[in-house]
Amino acid sequence: MRVVASEEARRYVADHGGLLFVWPRSSACCRSVTWLDSATEPDPSRTFRRVARNGMEVWAPVGLVRLPAELHVEVRRFLRRRVEAYWDGCAWIV
Repeated sequence: MRVVASEEARRYVADHGGLLFVWPRSSACCRSVTWLDSATEPDPSRTFRRVARNGMEVWAPVGLVRLPAELHVEVRRFLRRRVEAYWDGCAWIV
């Protein structure tokens, strides 16, 4: 998996421990659409494995069926500053 991250995202992740955790999340009403959540702290309800290491360590849930060809990482400032990841350029997983 190739990690495509802006310099700002790389700095943000480095400043917050150097680890990026990503996991799928489905809404209770629309299970056909699954979003990709990301954070510098793991979701405590999941077990993760390292899936990439090139400037930042990326961790995904154990048992995840498919990894993307590319994981895009950006920093967003809407409401609060946070890191966001996009699976093959999309905010959702089909």
